[in-house]
Amino acid sequence: MNQSVNPALIGQGDQVGQLRALLDRQRQAFNARPPSDHRERIARLDALAAGIGRHQQALVEAVMADFGHRSRHETLISEVISALGEIRFTKAKLKGWMKQRRVRPTVQSLGSVGRILYQPKGVIGIMGAWNYPAALCFSPMIGAIAAGNHMLVKPSDLTPRTAEVIRQLVAETFEESYCAVVTGDVGVSVLFSTLPFDHLLYTGGTAVGCQVMQAAARNLTPVTLEMGGKSPTLIGERFPMARAVQSILMGKLLNAGQTCIAPDYLLLPKARLQEFLEVATAAILERYPRVVDNPDITWIINERHHQRILGLIEDARDKGARIHELNPGHAEIPAGVRVIAPTLLYEVTDQMRVMQEEIFGPLLPIVTYDSLDQAIDYVNRRPRPLALYLFEEDDDRIRRVVNGTISGGVCVNDTMLHIAHQNLPFGGIGPSGLGAYHGFDGFVEFSHKKAVLYQGRFSPAALLKPPYNERALKVLNWVARRLA
Repeated sequence: MNQSVNPALIGQGDQVGQLRALLDRQRQAFNARPPSDHRERIARLDALAAGIGRHQQALVEAVMADFGHRSRHETLISEVISALGEIRFTKAKLKGWMKQRRVRPTVQSLGSVGRILYQPKGVIGIMGAWNYPAALCFSPMIGAIAAGNHMLVKPSDLTPRTAEVIRQLVAETFEESYCAVVTGDVGVSVLFSTLPFDHLLYTGGTAVGCQVMQAAARNLTPVTLEMGGKSPTLIGERFPMARAVQSILMGKLLNAGQTCIAPDYLLLPKARLQEFLEVATAAILERYPRVVDNPDITWIINERHHQRILGLIEDARDKGARIHELNPGHAEIPAGVRVIAPTLLYEVTDQMRVMQEEIFGPLLPIVTYDSLDQAIDYVNRRPRPLALYLFEEDDDRIRRVVNGTISGGVCVNDTMLHIAHQNLPFGGIGPSGLGAYHGFDGFVEFSHKKAVLYQGRFSPAALLKPPYNERALKVLNWVARRLA
């Protein structure tokens, strides 16, 4: 069905022309037909689900090849099952989401009827990320399909095998004038971000997100930026340590910590440091009794990131941090194997790179605190994160943290699972992101929320015509006093 080619195979000038021509074909196709109804959108969601089902094994193998090694269980859960579950949820809710919503009249609009109409924006650009290379293409595609748009998708260049499977899946499933996948290197991604989309979604790092937003601004293209930052995890003074540790390790070690909402660092009561180290050590060794040749351990995506994470450990050690590496028997990791053992770091300071950069690896720095106010202040003095995790049972202390900090989302007494709740928006704030999607919020993000007013027989505009008289002025003054 879909015969799009790889723009990376041709010169830059031709790349721009090819990408722009592809965008123009989609926009022409979008404009040539009336907005799709819920049945057509559900049929397209069904087609995407069927495509994912057909390519399920190919996606798992491609992700495995791109990472060098990745847990098959984690890949199926995070790349395949998550997308299929989101499609099923969206199909069940879509007809209700699409209905016009009547709004209550105000004093200024008496006699009229106001409605909100959700219309598709047009052609949506989707830039995926390498850490979940399939899911972070499929999830925004689901929202864009639900909203009735056409799409151009650019998977990450760091996972080319997965990108190729996604390209084949989409080519077999949709007409190119409706949805197409563009593959290629970082140069193609840069050109992709400069296209005049009707909306552009980018998932990735904050520095590149700034560049994407600058490129989109030249076309006045609205953007959704899903980035990350250093998501804090706070354990309360009396919360059961074993419960907290199990949840934190799930979030920290899934995909070897290469998750935008992974717990980045831990805020821990000073008196509970030794307790945490003992409980976490036992729990990690139970999960990963060996580091080398363990099918459940995911590799770091490439050598550059592998060396970056090793550099974070060495920088922290050189500046006085205590390093607690959980590598049973101190097994030697062979050259070329991009595995990093789960590592706890304590006595860390703000001067260490591990406390300045988003880690994106299986390292957990520990910062101790004396009071809850001190922990809240520590969070608030840093850039606003994508997520915050709190382990606490006291309702008052929960309210103090939830209301007293600003982050993209909060998960109380667990980690990361708020992203799986389709009735909750997912998105960041400030350096961790702009906009939100998933579920109804994804439908709204990719829709134009059009205001429609149906005027009755009488319009206030009839009173707004000169020549104005003194009586009218007195009436207006009286109204102003009543409203003040």
